[in-house]
Amino acid sequence: MNSPDLDVLKRANDWLNAGYKAYLFTVIKTWGSAPRGPGSILVVRDDGHYIGSVSGGCIEDDLAEKAKSMTLPNSPEVLRYGITADEAQQFGLPCGGELAIFCEPLTVRSELTQIIDGIESQQLLCRSVHMKTGELLIEDALPGSEPKVDGDWFHSYFGPKMRLIIIGANQLGSVLANIASTLDYEVIVCDPRDDVAKEWHVQGSQLLQMMPDDAIVKLKPDSNTAIVAVTHDPKLDDMALLEALTSNALYVGALGSKKNQAKRRERMRMFDLSESEISRLKGPVGISIGSRTPAEIAVSILAEIIQTRSKQRELANTPMNLSYAEVNRYNLA
Repeated sequence: MNSPDLDVLKRANDWLNAGYKAYLFTVIKTWGSAPRGPGSILVVRDDGHYIGSVSGGCIEDDLAEKAKSMTLPNSPEVLRYGITADEAQQFGLPCGGELAIFCEPLTVRSELTQIIDGIESQQLLCRSVHMKTGELLIEDALPGSEPKVDGDWFHSYFGPKMRLIIIGANQLGSVLANIASTLDYEVIVCDPRDDVAKEWHVQGSQLLQMMPDDAIVKLKPDSNTAIVAVTHDPKLDDMALLEALTSNALYVGALGSKKNQAKRRERMRMFDLSESEISRLKGPVGISIGSRTPAEIAVSILAEIIQTRSKQRELANTPMNLSYAEVNRYNLA
């Protein structure tokens, strides 16, 4: 399954090649409540057709009308929505939500093909646009990056924002990998078993046919990595978990009932793991939603990973990457 960004950019590229004029909009920053987060993209064609989303509806309609009336800017600019109470009500932004959106007129020289190829090959790329000259740079990027204005440059990021390491190339692992790919995760699957690995055919994922503990050491999990063990074989799952729980991974989970998880934690205590490290283990894995099928279990697991990442962001209390002063500097809407 394709990531949403990939579908949007492919359609935009088709429009440009067909001779249409189009605009790329990227959410830079939100204040208060806002339906879409930083990095969300929208492409609007000059006749009002659009694909993607920056707000959930009302702002898209406004931008489409501006495209049809040819009132959108002819050079890169930052647009603001929802600054006043009247605007928030007009555009359907909840509770005074505000958006800063980067508006970029697209051309056949916008290098969308390079970004599309990068996404399809699981690269994380930074696409930088000079706001005065339109100069374009595309470079490799690091996970965890979010769009920002830096001086006269606007930086946006495309490709896997998170890495998911799945221990087990079984049916659940397959469904989990497919859904994670739509969330822009880099998916790596580890399973040393020949018969199982030969049946792995999930497009866009990487298969490592090696012992799970060696794979975790090799991959060096960081705060943008989630690890889930789903083989149901303690010899494989536990080996991965012993390394995962002492790593910098954001999330470590394992499939199994409460009874089996209690036994697993007892086994963990036989090794050189502290109680705080063992307590990091999410098990039974996933949010409790009564899931039974592999697809339902996969949804519950990814929901818990998303929840964990959201809590991490709240605790980090990351400063805004675009201040009101910066927004006002570029407020040409």
